[in-house]
Amino acid sequence: MTPQDASRLTRDICSKAPVVPVLVISDTGHARPLAEALVAGGLPALEVTLRTDAALDAIREMASVEGGIVGAGTLLTADDVRAAKQAGARFGVSPGATEALLEACEREDLPLLPGAATATEAMWLLERGYTMQKFFPAEASGGAPALKAIGAPLPQVTFCPTGGVSPSNAIDYLSLGNVACVGGSWVATKDALANGDWQRIETLARDAAALAH
Repeated sequence: MTPQDASRLTRDICSKAPVVPVLVISDTGHARPLAEALVAGGLPALEVTLRTDAALDAIREMASVEGGIVGAGTLLTADDVRAAKQAGARFGVSPGATEALLEACEREDLPLLPGAATATEAMWLLERGYTMQKFFPAEASGGAPALKAIGAPLPQVTFCPTGGVSPSNAIDYLSLGNVACVGGSWVATKDALANGDWQRIETLARDAAALAH
């Protein structure tokens, strides 16, 4: 898969809804009802971070949920890419980018949303062909004002800001012309997950899906 094709696919996924839930799943039993609640609430693209032992099994469970598009986040190595693809991930997300990681995703035909925090990093990815990127860590890197400034000389690049994004500042990002969506964990709170409160999560997803872009 070429970087250009990858960016077309990730941009299409990011355009499905204003928010991509960033999910940390420790209990595989939560995977299917969580995905069903989020999809029912209007958030079809789901990022399961590879930060727990249950993550790959969770991706396998969620991959079969109708209407869902499940991806793997926190991809760091070529082994991560292979494991995510085998588990059924349809896209990948990384906090940054390395040659080895990009080559692995291109080789495995896994569309990647690579991370960039500076103009130099965004330019390096753009030079390689990645026009859809993750702005991370968004708030720590200057927030919406910084992303707006980066976008002025780099109008070719569209971003999904993630990291510190919340209901209180999501609109600041979504109002920017170079933002397709935001990534956030607030739609699947730890309390709601622990209690299996899928109705609460569906309500939070509906609220997130209704955010103006």
